Amino acid sequence: MIAVLIAGVSLLALLPVFVSACSAALSSARKHEPSDRAKSLLDAAGRSISADDFTRTLELLRLCPETQEGRAMVRAITHYYRFLERLGRSFGGLSAGLAGWVSRERANCAHFAAVALDRCISSSEGQLVEGAGENLP
Repeated sequence: MIAVLIAGVSLLALLPVFVSACSAALSSARKHEPSDRAKSLLDAAGRSISADDFTRTLELLRLCPETQEGRAMVRAITHYYRFLERLGRSFGGLSAGLAGWVSRERANCAHFAAVALDRCISSSEGQLVEGAGENLP
C-alpha cells in the first residue's frame, strides 16, 4: 500500500515536468508550417490544422519510417494529447479559461504531429532519391 502511494505521489510530482517538456516541443513545432502536401493528406488544405486532425495524422505517421528520437517525441505528445482530452472532459466545464487552453494545446498537438509527418515524408523522399541514384548505371 505504501509503495502504491509513493508511486502515485512520484507520478504527480513528474506531471509538471512532463507538461513543460511537451509544451516546449509544441512551441518549437509552431515555428514550422506543415507543407501543402501534408495538409492535403489530412484533408486540411486551405485551413489550419485542428485538434480533430490528430488521430488521422497519427495513423499516417505509423505508415512512415522514422527515427527513434522522432518516435519517442511523437509518443510523448500522444500521451500529452490523451491527458488533455481527459482534463478537458473532467474539468473543462468548470472553467472557460481551462477549456480554451486545453483546446489550444490539443490543436498544437495536432500541428506538432503534422510537422512530424511532413518531416517524415521529406526524409522518406530523400532516402528514395538516394536509393534510386545508387541503382543507376
